[in-house]
Amino acid sequence: MDLTQDEPTGDEEMDELVRVSSGDIPLAENHLQRTHFLGMVRQKAYIFDGLGNYYNKEWDLAEGGGKEFCWYHVELPKGKQKLSQSAQYLIDVLCPPLKLQDILSLVSNGPFCGYVDGALVFRVNSSGLPSSNFTFRLAARVTENSVITVSLGRVPRLGFSPIGQSLLSEIPSVESPSYYRGERKEGSGIVIREHVLEFLLTRNHSEEADNPVPKSVSNLVVHIIDTHLDHLQDVVIKLEMELDSVELELDRGGFALKKEMLDDRRFPKMHLNLQRLLQVIAHGEQVFPRVKEKCSSKHWFASEDISSLEELIGCLRRLKENVEFLANRVTAIQAGLDSWQSEQINRKLYYLSFLSIIFLPLSFITGGNTLSFSDLLIDHWWLH
Repeated sequence: MDLTQDEPTGDEEMDELVRVSSGDIPLAENHLQRTHFLGMVRQKAYIFDGLGNYYNKEWDLAEGGGKEFCWYHVELPKGKQKLSQSAQYLIDVLCPPLKLQDILSLVSNGPFCGYVDGALVFRVNSSGLPSSNFTFRLAARVTENSVITVSLGRVPRLGFSPIGQSLLSEIPSVESPSYYRGERKEGSGIVIREHVLEFLLTRNHSEEADNPVPKSVSNLVVHIIDTHLDHLQDVVIKLEMELDSVELELDRGGFALKKEMLDDRRFPKMHLNLQRLLQVIAHGEQVFPRVKEKCSSKHWFASEDISSLEELIGCLRRLKENVEFLANRVTAIQAGLDSWQSEQINRKLYYLSFLSIIFLPLSFITGGNTLSFSDLLIDHWWLH
Protein backbone atom coordinates (compact mmCIF):
# COMPACT_ATOMS: atom_id res chain seq x y z
CA MET A 1 0.00 0.00 0.00
CA ASP A 2 1.44 3.32 -1.07
CA LEU A 3 0.81 5.87 1.69
CA THR A 4 2.35 8.75 -0.23
CA GLN A 5 -0.66 8.96 -2.49
CA ASP A 6 -2.97 9.78 0.43
CA GLU A 7 -0.85 12.69 1.73
CA PRO A 8 -1.15 15.99 -0.17
CA THR A 9 2.07 17.71 -1.11
CA GLY A 10 2.85 21.39 -0.62
CA ASP A 11 2.14 22.10 -4.30
CA GLU A 12 -1.27 20.42 -4.03
CA GLU A 13 -2.11 22.53 -0.95
CA MET A 14 -1.15 25.68 -2.85
CA ASP A 15 -3.31 24.58 -5.79
CA GLU A 16 -6.19 24.08 -3.37
CA LEU A 17 -5.70 27.62 -2.03
CA VAL A 18 -5.71 28.97 -5.56
CA ARG A 19 -8.90 27.09 -6.44
CA VAL A 20 -10.69 28.36 -3.32
CA SER A 21 -9.64 31.98 -3.68
CA SER A 22 -11.45 34.98 -2.26
CA GLY A 23 -12.39 35.98 -5.78
CA ASP A 24 -14.73 32.98 -6.04
CA ILE A 25 -16.65 34.01 -2.90
CA PRO A 26 -19.06 36.95 -2.85
CA LEU A 27 -17.76 40.02 -1.00
CA ALA A 28 -20.77 40.17 1.32
CA GLU A 29 -20.18 36.59 2.41
CA ASN A 30 -16.55 37.37 3.15
CA HIS A 31 -17.61 40.27 5.35
CA LEU A 32 -20.09 38.13 7.27
CA GLN A 33 -17.44 35.51 7.93
CA ARG A 34 -15.18 38.10 9.57
CA THR A 35 -17.67 39.83 11.85
CA HIS A 36 -16.65 37.71 14.83
CA PHE A 37 -13.38 39.73 14.99
CA LEU A 38 -15.28 42.99 15.34
CA GLY A 39 -14.13 44.98 18.36
CA MET A 40 -10.92 43.00 18.90
CA VAL A 41 -8.75 45.94 17.81
CA ARG A 42 -8.95 49.69 18.33
CA GLN A 43 -9.44 51.79 15.21
CA LYS A 44 -9.07 55.50 14.67
CA ALA A 45 -9.60 57.43 11.44
CA TYR A 46 -8.73 61.09 10.78
CA ILE A 47 -8.95 63.43 7.83
CA PHE A 48 -6.65 66.46 7.62
CA ASP A 49 -7.42 69.53 5.52
CA GLY A 50 -3.77 70.49 4.97
CA LEU A 51 -4.23 73.76 6.88
CA GLY A 52 -3.57 72.49 10.40
CA ASN A 53 -7.06 71.16 11.12
CA TYR A 54 -8.27 67.58 11.49
CA TYR A 55 -11.59 65.79 11.87
CA ASN A 56 -12.63 62.29 12.88
CA LYS A 57 -14.04 60.29 9.99
CA GLU A 58 -15.67 56.97 9.26
CA TRP A 59 -13.58 53.87 8.70
CA ASP A 60 -13.83 53.57 4.91
CA LEU A 61 -10.09 53.43 4.07
CA ALA A 62 -10.62 56.04 1.35
CA GLU A 63 -7.81 58.37 0.30
CA GLY A 64 -8.02 62.13 0.45
CA GLY A 65 -8.17 64.47 -2.49
CA GLY A 66 -6.25 67.68 -3.21
CA LYS A 67 -4.60 68.94 -0.04
CA GLU A 68 -6.67 66.62 2.12
CA PHE A 69 -5.18 63.37 3.35
CA CYS A 70 -6.43 60.57 5.60
CA TRP A 71 -4.90 58.54 8.38
CA TYR A 72 -6.17 55.14 9.56
CA HIS A 73 -4.61 53.63 12.67
CA VAL A 74 -5.08 50.09 14.00
CA GLU A 75 -4.02 49.20 17.54
CA LEU A 76 -3.47 45.49 18.08
CA PRO A 77 -4.09 44.12 21.59
CA LYS A 78 -1.12 43.32 23.85
CA GLY A 79 -2.25 39.80 24.63
CA LYS A 80 -0.96 36.28 24.12
CA GLN A 81 -2.26 35.89 20.58
CA LYS A 82 -0.12 34.36 17.86
CA LEU A 83 1.15 36.33 14.89
CA SER A 84 -1.39 34.62 12.64
CA GLN A 85 -4.17 35.86 14.93
CA SER A 86 -2.89 39.44 14.57
CA ALA A 87 -2.91 38.95 10.80
CA GLN A 88 -6.56 37.86 10.98
CA TYR A 89 -7.40 41.00 12.95
CA LEU A 90 -5.85 43.14 10.21
CA ILE A 91 -7.63 41.24 7.48
CA ASP A 92 -10.86 41.91 9.33
CA VAL A 93 -10.43 45.70 9.41
CA LEU A 94 -8.25 46.44 6.36
CA CYS A 95 -9.49 44.06 3.64
CA PRO A 96 -10.74 45.26 1.24
CA PRO A 97 -9.10 47.36 -0.22
CA LEU A 98 -5.79 45.95 1.08
CA LYS A 99 -4.55 42.65 -0.27
CA LEU A 100 -2.84 39.75 1.46
CA GLN A 101 0.63 41.01 0.50
CA ASP A 102 -0.16 44.32 2.23
CA ILE A 103 -1.29 42.53 5.40
CA LEU A 104 1.82 40.36 5.50
CA SER A 105 4.11 43.35 4.99
CA LEU A 106 2.48 45.15 7.94
CA VAL A 107 2.24 42.32 10.46
CA SER A 108 5.39 40.24 9.89
CA ASN A 109 8.30 40.37 12.32
CA GLY A 110 11.60 42.07 11.60
CA PRO A 111 12.62 45.28 9.83
CA PHE A 112 11.34 46.13 6.36
CA CYS A 113 11.21 49.10 4.02
CA GLY A 114 10.05 48.85 0.43
CA TYR A 115 7.22 49.23 -2.04
CA VAL A 116 4.23 46.92 -1.88
CA ASP A 117 1.59 47.33 -4.57
CA GLY A 118 2.80 50.87 -5.31
CA ALA A 119 2.75 52.08 -1.67
CA LEU A 120 5.73 52.71 0.59
CA VAL A 121 5.64 50.25 3.50
CA PHE A 122 8.01 50.23 6.46
CA ARG A 123 7.92 48.35 9.74
CA VAL A 124 10.01 47.95 12.91
CA ASN A 125 8.35 44.88 14.40
CA SER A 126 10.36 43.10 17.07
CA SER A 127 9.84 39.45 17.87
CA GLY A 128 8.72 38.36 21.31
CA LEU A 129 5.59 37.92 23.35
CA PRO A 130 2.99 40.56 22.45
CA SER A 131 2.18 40.96 26.15
CA SER A 132 5.76 42.01 27.00
CA ASN A 133 6.51 45.66 27.69
CA PHE A 134 9.69 45.29 25.62
CA THR A 135 8.04 44.07 22.43
CA PHE A 136 7.48 46.96 20.02
CA ARG A 137 5.71 46.75 16.69
CA LEU A 138 4.99 49.67 14.40
CA ALA A 139 4.24 49.48 10.68
CA ALA A 140 3.03 52.07 8.17
CA ARG A 141 1.73 52.08 4.60
CA VAL A 142 2.20 55.50 2.99
CA THR A 143 0.76 56.92 -0.22
CA GLU A 144 0.42 60.50 -1.43
CA ASN A 145 -2.97 61.07 0.23
CA SER A 146 -3.30 58.27 2.77
CA VAL A 147 -1.42 56.66 5.66
CA ILE A 148 -2.31 53.38 7.35
CA THR A 149 -0.46 52.47 10.56
CA VAL A 150 -0.50 49.41 12.80
CA SER A 151 0.91 49.35 16.34
CA LEU A 152 1.07 46.79 19.12
CA GLY A 153 -0.69 48.37 22.05
CA ARG A 154 -1.04 52.08 22.57
CA VAL A 155 1.72 54.48 21.53
CA PRO A 156 1.68 57.65 23.70
CA ARG A 157 0.93 60.90 21.83
CA LEU A 158 0.38 59.09 18.55
CA GLY A 159 -3.27 60.02 18.11
CA PHE A 160 -5.02 63.37 18.22
CA SER A 161 -7.78 64.57 20.52
CA PRO A 162 -9.41 67.92 21.28
CA ILE A 163 -7.30 70.13 23.50
CA GLY A 164 -8.87 70.47 26.92
CA GLN A 165 -7.73 71.84 30.24
CA SER A 166 -4.19 70.55 30.75
CA LEU A 167 -2.55 69.74 34.06
CA LEU A 168 0.72 71.08 32.68
CA SER A 169 -0.71 74.57 32.34
CA GLU A 170 -1.66 74.72 36.02
CA ILE A 171 0.42 76.32 38.78
CA PRO A 172 1.46 73.40 41.01
CA SER A 173 1.49 73.34 44.78
CA VAL A 174 3.16 71.04 47.30
CA GLU A 175 0.90 68.41 48.83
CA SER A 176 -0.09 68.85 52.46
CA PRO A 177 -2.38 66.77 54.73
CA SER A 178 -5.20 69.33 54.47
CA TYR A 179 -5.38 69.01 50.65
CA TYR A 180 -7.38 66.48 48.74
CA ARG A 181 -6.74 65.15 45.28
CA GLY A 182 -7.56 67.76 42.67
CA GLU A 183 -8.63 70.32 45.25
CA ARG A 184 -7.84 73.85 44.11
CA LYS A 185 -6.74 76.40 46.67
CA GLU A 186 -7.15 80.02 45.76
CA GLY A 187 -3.82 81.70 45.33
CA SER A 188 -1.85 78.48 45.74
CA GLY A 189 -2.62 76.51 42.54
CA ILE A 190 -3.50 72.84 42.25
CA VAL A 191 -1.98 70.15 44.46
CA ILE A 192 0.29 67.66 42.64
CA ARG A 193 0.81 64.45 44.55
CA GLU A 194 4.18 62.76 44.72
CA HIS A 195 3.17 59.65 42.76
CA VAL A 196 1.86 61.89 39.95
CA LEU A 197 5.21 63.67 39.78
CA GLU A 198 7.03 60.33 39.71
CA PHE A 199 4.85 59.20 36.80
CA LEU A 200 5.40 62.44 34.85
CA LEU A 201 9.15 62.21 35.37
CA THR A 202 9.24 58.82 33.65
CA ARG A 203 7.86 60.36 30.45
CA ASN A 204 10.04 61.88 27.78
CA HIS A 205 6.97 63.80 26.59
CA SER A 206 3.75 64.17 28.51
CA GLU A 207 0.45 63.10 27.02
CA GLU A 208 -0.73 66.69 27.24
CA ALA A 209 2.37 68.20 25.63
CA ASP A 210 2.19 70.21 22.45
CA ASN A 211 1.25 67.89 19.58
CA PRO A 212 1.05 69.96 16.36
CA VAL A 213 -1.43 68.82 13.74
CA PRO A 214 0.36 67.74 10.53
CA LYS A 215 -0.34 69.74 7.38
CA SER A 216 0.95 67.11 4.95
CA VAL A 217 1.60 63.41 4.66
CA SER A 218 5.31 64.06 5.20
CA ASN A 219 4.51 65.85 8.48
CA LEU A 220 2.43 62.84 9.52
CA VAL A 221 5.23 60.36 8.74
CA VAL A 222 7.66 62.41 10.85
CA HIS A 223 5.08 62.52 13.65
CA ILE A 224 4.65 58.72 13.60
CA ILE A 225 8.40 58.04 13.78
CA ASP A 226 8.88 60.76 16.40
CA THR A 227 6.27 59.30 18.75
CA HIS A 228 7.78 55.83 18.29
CA LEU A 229 11.17 57.13 19.42
CA ASP A 230 9.55 58.97 22.33
CA HIS A 231 7.92 55.70 23.37
CA LEU A 232 11.31 53.97 23.37
CA GLN A 233 12.83 56.86 25.29
CA ASP A 234 10.10 56.60 27.95
CA VAL A 235 10.93 52.94 28.50
CA VAL A 236 14.67 53.70 28.71
CA ILE A 237 14.09 56.50 31.24
CA LYS A 238 11.97 54.18 33.38
CA LEU A 239 14.67 51.50 33.29
CA GLU A 240 17.34 54.07 34.16
CA MET A 241 15.38 55.30 37.18
CA GLU A 242 14.79 51.71 38.29
CA LEU A 243 18.50 50.95 38.00
CA ASP A 244 19.41 54.04 40.05
CA SER A 245 16.98 52.96 42.75
CA VAL A 246 18.38 49.41 42.82
CA GLU A 247 21.95 50.68 43.10
CA LEU A 248 20.92 52.81 46.06
CA GLU A 249 19.27 49.82 47.72
CA LEU A 250 22.40 47.74 47.20
CA ASP A 251 24.56 50.39 48.85
CA ARG A 252 22.28 50.45 51.87
CA GLY A 253 21.32 46.79 51.94
CA GLY A 254 23.06 43.82 53.46
CA PHE A 255 23.34 40.07 53.07
CA ALA A 256 19.60 39.37 52.78
CA LEU A 257 18.99 41.95 50.02
CA LYS A 258 21.92 40.80 47.90
CA LYS A 259 20.91 37.16 48.25
CA GLU A 260 17.34 38.02 47.28
CA MET A 261 18.48 39.83 44.12
CA LEU A 262 20.68 36.90 43.17
CA ASP A 263 17.85 34.41 43.74
CA ASP A 264 15.37 36.52 41.73
CA ARG A 265 17.86 36.90 38.86
CA ARG A 266 16.87 40.56 38.72
CA PHE A 267 19.85 41.86 36.79
CA PRO A 268 19.97 39.08 34.17
CA LYS A 269 16.30 39.82 33.45
CA MET A 270 17.02 43.53 33.21
CA HIS A 271 19.95 42.84 30.89
CA LEU A 272 17.70 40.71 28.67
CA ASN A 273 15.15 43.52 28.46
CA LEU A 274 17.89 45.95 27.46
CA GLN A 275 18.99 43.56 24.72
CA ARG A 276 15.43 43.51 23.42
CA LEU A 277 15.44 47.29 23.35
CA LEU A 278 18.71 47.22 21.42
CA GLN A 279 17.06 44.91 18.90
CA VAL A 280 14.22 47.39 18.39
CA ILE A 281 16.72 50.24 17.99
CA ALA A 282 18.73 48.16 15.51
CA HIS A 283 15.58 47.67 13.44
CA GLY A 284 15.09 51.43 13.41
CA GLU A 285 18.70 51.98 12.35
CA GLN A 286 18.08 49.73 9.35
CA VAL A 287 14.65 51.06 8.37
CA PHE A 288 14.50 54.81 9.00
CA PRO A 289 17.51 55.78 6.82
CA ARG A 290 15.92 53.83 3.97
CA VAL A 291 12.62 55.60 4.62
CA LYS A 292 14.42 58.93 4.35
CA GLU A 293 16.13 57.83 1.14
CA LYS A 294 12.91 56.67 -0.51
CA CYS A 295 10.88 59.67 0.65
CA SER A 296 13.48 62.14 -0.64
CA SER A 297 12.52 61.13 -4.19
CA LYS A 298 8.82 61.92 -3.63
CA HIS A 299 7.62 65.31 -4.82
CA TRP A 300 4.99 65.41 -2.08
CA PHE A 301 7.53 64.86 0.73
CA ALA A 302 8.75 68.23 2.02
CA SER A 303 12.49 68.91 2.25
CA GLU A 304 12.19 70.18 5.84
CA ASP A 305 10.64 66.83 6.81
CA ILE A 306 13.63 65.07 5.24
CA SER A 307 15.81 67.11 7.60
CA SER A 308 13.51 66.13 10.49
CA LEU A 309 13.97 62.46 9.62
CA GLU A 310 17.74 62.96 9.66
CA GLU A 311 17.50 64.48 13.15
CA LEU A 312 15.37 61.56 14.35
CA ILE A 313 17.93 59.09 13.01
CA GLY A 314 20.59 60.94 15.01
CA CYS A 315 18.38 60.74 18.12
CA LEU A 316 18.05 57.01 17.55
CA ARG A 317 21.84 56.61 17.51
CA ARG A 318 22.17 58.55 20.77
CA LEU A 319 19.41 56.44 22.30
CA LYS A 320 21.35 53.31 21.34
CA GLU A 321 24.45 54.64 23.11
CA ASN A 322 22.38 55.30 26.23
CA VAL A 323 20.93 51.78 26.23
CA GLU A 324 24.38 50.27 25.73
CA PHE A 325 25.64 52.30 28.70
CA LEU A 326 22.77 50.97 30.84
CA ALA A 327 23.58 47.42 29.73
CA ASN A 328 27.20 47.92 30.81
CA ARG A 329 26.02 49.22 34.20
CA VAL A 330 23.82 46.17 34.68
CA THR A 331 26.72 43.88 33.71
CA ALA A 332 29.01 45.62 36.21
CA ILE A 333 26.46 45.32 39.03
CA GLN A 334 25.88 41.64 38.27
CA ALA A 335 29.64 41.06 38.23
CA GLY A 336 29.87 42.70 41.66
CA LEU A 337 27.12 40.45 43.01
CA ASP A 338 28.79 37.37 41.53
CA SER A 339 32.06 38.38 43.17
CA TRP A 340 30.26 38.87 46.49
CA GLN A 341 28.63 35.45 46.15
CA SER A 342 32.00 33.80 45.41
CA GLU A 343 33.47 35.52 48.44
CA GLN A 344 30.67 34.16 50.63
CA ILE A 345 31.23 30.63 49.30
CA ASN A 346 34.99 30.86 49.84
CA ARG A 347 34.44 32.10 53.39
CA LYS A 348 32.18 29.14 54.16
CA LEU A 349 34.71 26.74 52.66
CA TYR A 350 37.41 28.33 54.81
CA TYR A 351 35.34 27.81 57.97
CA LEU A 352 34.59 24.22 56.94
CA SER A 353 38.30 23.51 56.36
CA PHE A 354 39.17 25.03 59.75
CA LEU A 355 36.62 22.82 61.53
CA SER A 356 37.84 19.75 59.68
CA ILE A 357 41.40 20.45 60.84
CA ILE A 358 40.18 20.52 64.46
CA PHE A 359 37.94 17.46 64.41
CA LEU A 360 39.89 15.20 62.05
CA PRO A 361 42.56 14.21 64.69
CA LEU A 362 39.81 13.51 67.21
CA SER A 363 38.23 11.09 64.77
CA PHE A 364 41.52 9.19 64.46
CA ILE A 365 41.85 8.99 68.26
CA THR A 366 38.27 7.77 68.64
CA GLY A 367 38.78 5.19 65.92
CA GLY A 368 42.00 3.94 67.57
CA ASN A 369 40.37 3.58 71.01
CA THR A 370 37.51 1.63 69.53
CA LEU A 371 39.88 -0.88 67.93
CA SER A 372 41.85 -1.35 71.19
CA PHE A 373 38.70 -2.01 73.21
CA SER A 374 37.62 -4.66 70.68
CA ASP A 375 40.94 -6.40 70.98
CA LEU A 376 40.58 -6.52 74.76
CA LEU A 377 37.18 -8.12 74.50
CA ILE A 378 38.51 -10.81 72.15
CA ASP A 379 41.44 -11.62 74.44
CA HIS A 380 39.14 -11.84 77.47
CA TRP A 381 36.89 -14.33 75.63
CA TRP A 382 39.81 -16.62 74.72
CA LEU A 383 41.16 -16.63 78.26
CA HIS A 384 37.85 -17.83 79.66
